[in-house]
Amino acid sequence: MEQVIQVAKTLREVHHFRGYIHLKTIPEASDDLIAEAGKYADRISINIELPQQKSLDHLAPEKNVTRTREAMQNIGIKIAESKAEKSRKKPKFANSQSTQMIVGVDPSDDSHFLRRAGDLYSNFKLRRVYYSAFSPIPDSSARLPLQAPPLVREHRLYQADWLMRFYGYDVHEITTKDNPNLDLDIDPKLSWALRNRGTFPLDINRAPLELLVRIPGLGVRNAQRIISIRRHSAIRLTDLIKMRVNLKKSLPFIITSDHQPANLEIDSKKIRALHAPPPEQLELNLPILVPKTEVLAGEF
Repeated sequence: MEQVIQVAKTLREVHHFRGYIHLKTIPEASDDLIAEAGKYADRISINIELPQQKSLDHLAPEKNVTRTREAMQNIGIKIAESKAEKSRKKPKFANSQSTQMIVGVDPSDDSHFLRRAGDLYSNFKLRRVYYSAFSPIPDSSARLPLQAPPLVREHRLYQADWLMRFYGYDVHEITTKDNPNLDLDIDPKLSWALRNRGTFPLDINRAPLELLVRIPGLGVRNAQRIISIRRHSAIRLTDLIKMRVNLKKSLPFIITSDHQPANLEIDSKKIRALHAPPPEQLELNLPILVPKTEVLAGEF
């Protein structure tokens, strides 16, 4: 770690680099090393790797969730102190921290990952939790799985994470005791809406913001626009089209001044079939290359 810090220090003080630097550290690093790293990094991260201690005991016994959380708390305190003391011209410290978890290497279900992420966001104000799908390598340990998880699982976790951070969803709303894993065929927001059909359809000219953002296909920004526009005139479908709302998803869940969904439109099975991916015929002996998507941006 000392060498990594020295590289960052050289970039800042010798080459006058003013760009973004992200430094990784370990829970066992001393306070002095963390303080030194924070002078030159914009973000510091400690990878928690897996959401459950029993999985770490089996695959990475040197890792400990409790020690990692204690180290994150220490970093969080330093970040808060640095932000509070900026006006006093104290030495700068990194302004955020993040972590990463590996998906598909242990039996943890999606609820385990999301509960751990919720814990870290609420207790340590992490900027991001990254999810990385496990990728097997030749001649790896017999304790590791032979196959990688579907990449769409990683994608769904990022979507669920987005709902937690920006849409006000609780972990226990996104996954349930009966369904601890995210639906791979449809996004978690649509999945929640189909499980809670009694909430819909919503009259977008009357519904509060916290419910508007739960309409599939309607993002936070457009929900805020609707609140602003409807103070002066009733929202019509043409207004939603101008906002580029995803009407394919939204129509079965909304009421406007010129739209009332028919029974056929709000049938859950039909909605699910409409948005689930079609079956694919794979070619034999040809690798299927799927680009890895790390971050979901936008509204859904």
